[in-house]
Amino acid sequence: MRIDSGAGGSARGPAEWFTGEVWLDQIAAPSQASAVSVLRVHFTPGARTAWHAHPRGQTLHVTEGAGFVQSRGEPARPIRTGDTVWAEPGEWHWHGAAPGTLMSHLAVQEAVAGATAEWGEHVLSEYPPEPA
Repeated sequence: MRIDSGAGGSARGPAEWFTGEVWLDQIAAPSQASAVSVLRVHFTPGARTAWHAHPRGQTLHVTEGAGFVQSRGEPARPIRTGDTVWAEPGEWHWHGAAPGTLMSHLAVQEAVAGATAEWGEHVLSEYPPEPA
């Protein structure tokens, strides 16, 4: 059994993948023993991901705040603390904080050939209104 202290600290999310200020805490990294990646992702108000897809899908669990998630071709849907979202393998989507509030979630996905996601363009549409 191994215990990781999590002392790696937070890293700023790269501008190629995020709009606004996003911070990442890696909880579990893919390895030879397990392909699972777990991140705690902190979005400042209005920050969001670019469009992206995961080869084996992705589970998001919102731990605080409120935001939105959208699959390509569908309307944006509000998410709140306690919500869990599943994106199917290869499903293009984005997620982020609502304007005016922070949002954090756990992101769980598996790596394939070392990659956990394929990243696309930034979301160009007007940001959705705050959830009711």
